[in-house]
Amino acid sequence: MTPEPERLSYWALVRLQFGRNRPAVVGLWCGVGLFALAIGAPLLALDQPFLWNDGQGLRFPLLAALFNRLLFENGVDIFFNLLLVLAPVYALAGWLLRRSGRLTLWTASGLIGLHLALTALVVPQSWFGAPNPFHREAPIVDYRVLETQRLEAGEPVTAWFPARRIHYRETDPERSVQAPGPQFLLGTDLEGRDVFVRMLYGTRISLTIGVVAVAIYVWIGIVLGALAGYFGGWVDVAISRLIEVMICIPSFFLILTLVALVQDRSIFHVMVIIGVTSWTGVARLVRAEFLQQRELEYALAARALGLPRWRVIFRHILPNALGPVLVSATFGVASAIITESSLAFLGLGDLSVPSWGETLNAGRLEMKPWLIFAPGLAIFFVVSVFNLVGEGLRDALDPQMRT
Repeated sequence: MTPEPERLSYWALVRLQFGRNRPAVVGLWCGVGLFALAIGAPLLALDQPFLWNDGQGLRFPLLAALFNRLLFENGVDIFFNLLLVLAPVYALAGWLLRRSGRLTLWTASGLIGLHLALTALVVPQSWFGAPNPFHREAPIVDYRVLETQRLEAGEPVTAWFPARRIHYRETDPERSVQAPGPQFLLGTDLEGRDVFVRMLYGTRISLTIGVVAVAIYVWIGIVLGALAGYFGGWVDVAISRLIEVMICIPSFFLILTLVALVQDRSIFHVMVIIGVTSWTGVARLVRAEFLQQRELEYALAARALGLPRWRVIFRHILPNALGPVLVSATFGVASAIITESSLAFLGLGDLSVPSWGETLNAGRLEMKPWLIFAPGLAIFFVVSVFNLVGEGLRDALDPQMRT
């Protein structure tokens, strides 16, 4: 008797088809590498040593420096530094969940939510007026100078530094606009900052902008599109007219206008503005999927059982309508990165973060090729990576492309 062939689930078929697309798989691994670089940036470039021993006891200054707000004042850096410290814990939790068969989308989302909650506890300076005990500001010690002084004095010292002993905000007018060389791999900018180190930490900004901005507008688009597609009638008409109005306004000029109105803008303002102005495409996709899915047997059966409307929408229909949204979100990450770089290039970004667009603008002003090619190629590479992944997802989700 011929054994019955194993039946694969829909998402198992998607993973199988995606794995056959080699450019998409390469793009996915490149994306993983970019996130690894963003997380491990302090291990590659920072002016604080991993280990310091001057005869007065063993210390680990880099670990404490990761949460010193005088060194890392931006919330994005705190998010990634906390992820760097907790990475072994998350890896162990993921391994245990996978071994027990409980590693699902919901448990993974729970770990992400836990990390966001921990970041929200650490970042604020105060909690509702009360001092935040996790907000740390300590005097910055230049261990490089201390090491030099002790070596010149013949005193013993043990210090292990990252590969680049420099912070991305460190300036020096004497090394302004230096060409690439052994000391500065990608040269320096007008203020004497190491371009390589700023490009490394700029990976954090670009990836965060892409993911957070896309998460905001995907959430808005899913809610509005689901309501329009499920209820129809005047709800559909009202949301559809709102979508048409938003589409009529050029999105980039709308973003420019909103950013210009913010006086003390930060990277979070840029994320929110990109997110709240880019949801129309996702809303149209979700609306179209709901118009189709709500008339299928499983949706009719769920309504016939008397389930609440919210449960029918978000627990039954929405999971079956997420395919096109995933593709749109992947392409949207690349688009958000380009938008943020464009804003920084125009001087409308957050000047306190190492944005690639800011470095590109400095190259335009100084007419220095290393300040143009380095961020330009980085933006091109990241956008290409996410576009490859997006194209792979689009083909994997298309039944006509399966072999």
